[in-house]
Amino acid sequence: RQSLQQKTKLALIYPILLTVVSLLLVSGLLTFVVPQIIQVFEGFDQEFPILTQWLIIISEFFKAHGLQLIISIFVLSFAYGQLLKLVWMRVLPDTVLLKLPMISYLVKLSNTRTMSILVSSGVPALDAMHISTEVVTNSLIQKSVIKAAEKVREGGSIHESLSRTGYFSPLVLQLISNGEASGKLGEMLERSAKAEESEFEGVTALFLGIFEPAMILVMGVVVLVIVLAILLPIFDMNDLIQ
Repeated sequence: RQSLQQKTKLALIYPILLTVVSLLLVSGLLTFVVPQIIQVFEGFDQEFPILTQWLIIISEFFKAHGLQLIISIFVLSFAYGQLLKLVWMRVLPDTVLLKLPMISYLVKLSNTRTMSILVSSGVPALDAMHISTEVVTNSLIQKSVIKAAEKVREGGSIHESLSRTGYFSPLVLQLISNGEASGKLGEMLERSAKAEESEFEGVTALFLGIFEPAMILVMGVVVLVIVLAILLPIFDMNDLIQ
């Protein structure tokens, strides 16, 4: 898990840097550049286009409340981090993560590695399930696995109990089922863990591959809108002169 987290953090450096620089660039344009350009047109008796009017409103907001906005973001981020330390507050972000299309898929992956290590080391499967819940980061998945362990204690099979949670892929469930039937549960769990980790890396790479050009495209559109909002009054002035 530490290895996966390190790879993910390294892969996220460029997208995060790109996002921060893009936001700073747009904020700088709206706060310092746009007001200076708009002042040029204020001396003319001319009604600005709708796009330019909206740009002026946004620019004035950033100029008047930019510092407060930055401070508010830092304060809210700190407060959110402190609230997440409370057990009852973890349910909300965990629920949101499980509803996001691609993020939920990543959250559900890599949940069988600990159980694989324990079973391969000779720990009984039921005890391995209980111990594994301690390292599950998502509280909803954790509660579901605890309930599944209770079903196994009552005599149910592992793969059927886990399938009822809805948080495990068909491949993992099939491998666990084969492991139970053949008496090679540890080996099958090892295969499922490797499959999940490999898929995690693949999905992460795909996500980053889509995010980077999408972010560049979005910021390009934003800058284009700003440029158009500045150019439209110039075009209108040319029409009036002609």
